Amino acid sequence: MLKRSFPIILIALFLLSCTDDPESNSNITAFVGATIIDGNEGAPIPNGVMLMENGRIKAVGTAKATKVPNGSRVVNLEGKFIMPGLINAHGHIGGTEGLQGGRYSKENVERDLALNARYGVTTIVSLGGDGQPSIDLRNTQNNDSLNRSRLFVAGTIVTGDSPEAVRTVVTQNAANKTDFIKIRVDDNLGNTQKMSPEVYAAVIDEAHKNGIPVASHLFYLADAKGLLNAGTDFIAHSIRDQLVDQELIDLIKAKDVYYCPTLMREVSTFVYESEPDFFSDFFFLGETDPEIITALKSPERQQRIQNSASAKAYRQALVIAKQNLKILSDNGVKIVMGTDAGPPARFQGYFEHKELELMVEAGLTPTQVIAAATGNSAKYLGLEEIGSLEKGKWADFLILDSNPLDDIRNTQRIQSVWIAGNQIPLK
Repeated sequence: MLKRSFPIILIALFLLSCTDDPESNSNITAFVGATIIDGNEGAPIPNGVMLMENGRIKAVGTAKATKVPNGSRVVNLEGKFIMPGLINAHGHIGGTEGLQGGRYSKENVERDLALNARYGVTTIVSLGGDGQPSIDLRNTQNNDSLNRSRLFVAGTIVTGDSPEAVRTVVTQNAANKTDFIKIRVDDNLGNTQKMSPEVYAAVIDEAHKNGIPVASHLFYLADAKGLLNAGTDFIAHSIRDQLVDQELIDLIKAKDVYYCPTLMREVSTFVYESEPDFFSDFFFLGETDPEIITALKSPERQQRIQNSASAKAYRQALVIAKQNLKILSDNGVKIVMGTDAGPPARFQGYFEHKELELMVEAGLTPTQVIAAATGNSAKYLGLEEIGSLEKGKWADFLILDSNPLDDIRNTQRIQSVWIAGNQIPLK
C-alpha cells in the first residue's frame, strides 16, 4: 500500500529557497522544477514553473518560457509533481458523527471541510442536506485567506408527491441561492415509492426558472432517459440495472449532460462484510477514528452485511456501473468524479482517491480520470475559477512525490496541499 508522505514543514523550504534580496516585498511565489499536470488533459510540463500571487495563479509554463520575477520567493520542487486539487462532484457534508447520520451542525461542516482539504479534495459539491452553516461558508470562500476546502451546495433535497409541493421546496432553495437542486428518482431496489415523472418534471421546470441546474439521483436506465427528456443537467449516480444503449448515449450527448459514476457508493454497501484491505492503509488510518474501525469489524455487523440482499444486489450493480462508465466515456460523454461520500462509513477524502482507482479499473486512463476530477469537473459544473492550473484561477493544487499519470494511486503520495495559495497543515 502507498503511504502518505508527511514533509518537514514547507515553511522551512520557503525560507531556504527565497531570494536573498532583503528589500524584496514581492507577493509572488514561484514553484519551479516540478512536472506540472494542468488538469485539462494537456501534455505534462516537465521542469515547469508556476507563479502564484495573492492566492491565484499568475503564470504556468516551461522554465524556458516562464520568467521568475526578481524578488519572488522560489520553491524548488525538482522531482515532484503539481496537479490541481481534486473536486468531488457528489458528496455530503456535515451530517455524520462516527457511524451516526442525522447529526448536521456547523462544527461538523467545518470538520469535514478541513478533513477533505488534508486529503487533497479541495472542492466538494454537497448534493443535499445543506443547512444555513453550509450556505454561509459557501458565501465567504472567495478570498485569499481560505484554508479549507471549497463548498458548493444543493440545500434541501427536493421531495414531495405533487408538482405544487416540490415547486415550493425549489423556491425555498432558490432563496438561498443554492448552486444545484437535487432530486431522487429511485425505488431503493423496489423498497420505496419512486418520484413520478410528473413531479420530477415540475422540479426541473421550477429550478430552471430560477437558473439552477438539477442533479438527479437514479439507478435505472429507463429513469435516466425520462430525466434527460425532462431536462436534468447532471446524472449524479451510475446507471446500474443494465448496460446503456445507443439511445441513452445519443440523448445524454444531445442534452449536453454530465455523468458522475459514484462507484465507491456501491463499494460502501458490501465492503464491510469482511475486513477491507484499506483498514491497513496508513493513508486511511491517519485520519480515521480507531473506534469506527473497531465497530465496522464487528462480527455481528459483518454477518448482517453478508446476509443482506441489497448488499449482494449493489455488488452486482458495481460491475454494471463500471462497464457503463467505460462505454459512456468511450462515446464522448462528459464524466465527472464523485463518491457520494459523507454518510456513515463512506469516508470523506479517502474515498475520493479510491474512486480514482476504480475509474482506472473501469478502463479510463489516469489522464482521463485526473481531468474528470479536476479541470473537466470544474468546467461541467460551472465552477469557473478552479479546477485547472491556468492564469487567473485560484491556486488550489497538490504537490505529489510521484507521478499520478504513471499510477493513479500516486495521488495519495501527497507532499502538500494548497488552497487559495495557503498551505494546508497535514497530520
